[in-house]
Amino acid sequence: MYNDENNLYHYTYRKDGSEGAGQQTVDEQLQGMKSNEQPPVIEMKPIKKNRMGLKIAVLALSCAVLGGAAGAGINAAINHSSGSASVGVSGRTVSAVTLKTVDGKTELSDSENYAANVNSAVSINTSSATTNFFGQSVESASSGSGFIITADGYIVTNNHVISGASSVKVTLYDGDSYDATVVGSDEDYDIAVLKIDAKGLSPVTLGDSDTLNVGDHVLAIGNPLGELTFSMSGGMVSCVNRAINVDGTPFNMIQTDTSINPGNSGGPLVNSYGEVVGIVSAKYSSYSSSETVEGLGFAIPINDVSAMIQDIMTNGHVTNKPYLGITAGSMNSSLAQQYRFDIDTGVLVYSVEDGSAAAKAGLKMGDVITKIDDTDVSTMEDLIAAKKSYSAGDTSTFTIYRDGKTQTLDLTWGTQPAKTDKSSSADTAPNTTQDPNSDQNSQDLFNYFFGQNGQGGQNGQSGQSGDGTTGTAA
Repeated sequence: MYNDENNLYHYTYRKDGSEGAGQQTVDEQLQGMKSNEQPPVIEMKPIKKNRMGLKIAVLALSCAVLGGAAGAGINAAINHSSGSASVGVSGRTVSAVTLKTVDGKTELSDSENYAANVNSAVSINTSSATTNFFGQSVESASSGSGFIITADGYIVTNNHVISGASSVKVTLYDGDSYDATVVGSDEDYDIAVLKIDAKGLSPVTLGDSDTLNVGDHVLAIGNPLGELTFSMSGGMVSCVNRAINVDGTPFNMIQTDTSINPGNSGGPLVNSYGEVVGIVSAKYSSYSSSETVEGLGFAIPINDVSAMIQDIMTNGHVTNKPYLGITAGSMNSSLAQQYRFDIDTGVLVYSVEDGSAAAKAGLKMGDVITKIDDTDVSTMEDLIAAKKSYSAGDTSTFTIYRDGKTQTLDLTWGTQPAKTDKSSSADTAPNTTQDPNSDQNSQDLFNYFFGQNGQGGQNGQSGQSGDGTTGTAA
């Protein structure tokens, strides 16, 4: 420790700093040293001072100086640009949306379009009874969208929205709810018509879907997820006449990048003039289940189904759907080898109904349909897609393969019955793995080509059929 006495430093080992008796001073110690001895080195360590508070104070002062400078710069910039120290705020008055009539001539802003059509959109909630694993009856619910097509309560939606439902409830934009009756539906086109007991409703205006171009602006109004009621999303037409296949049934669709989600099904797709040009089908926005997709939605062109909607409203079903009266399936290399054919594509006729359009035209079991008018037919899906281009009563030229030769015949399309066996529905794919002895179609074909019990037949050949087939009605 150091003691300061008359400006001299003295060293002591005592904690209180006092010098003990007999303790020599530094001078005395030096005088007592021999001349050749070096004086001891006394290390004097400086006392460390806590300068943290000083550093903080300096930092705060620096920040204050810099902040003041920055503020002065911003203030100078504001004064330079506006001549005032205050921040400018827009004085624009937001105008109210004017409700305009959809006349097909006036292009509407998105907000005007929404105002013109939201009262025509509806929310649809369904319930259905199912049986669980334990045999208990369980109620399940689902939701979708739709739109009013007449002022007296006819509503259009998708067939898959109401399919299997035991009860259907429709809610309007004003909150009013109604129990709805299913007037009729069509599975092949995925459309359905409902009826509620109401008057003075706001119907939509139908447009011309054939005039749509890729890049046209379109809007969808509906109830995504069944909860976000009466939401509108916008986008553009990504493709027109897009052919997609869903569960074996081909569809002609409008492709759009408008946000479409479960719950949007059945809602209106409108153009920039407020006209309905499509029926949103969210079911097909995820038809590729292997990957998650974005910006990929589909809508049924209104021109494809408007006449059918009117037909359902009048008759409860589509009365002019074309019908051949055959059971058939896709041709393939296995069938070609089995039945000694020179072709392995087309539609093989398994059976023909008596008195049907096919029978009247001369189609026979074992014929292979390869073309309808100018449309090539390679599979059963091709035939079903081509059939949608015709109505009952239309006449077409069929190109067929028979007896190793190609020939043509004229066929006038018949009318599809109002109800057909579910097992013969057009979305049932042919089965080529069944036991031929348990499938009548396969056995009939075998008998036709090889003769009863393997004797005679068209080709005069005998053998065992190894390919059972279940056809699709057309």
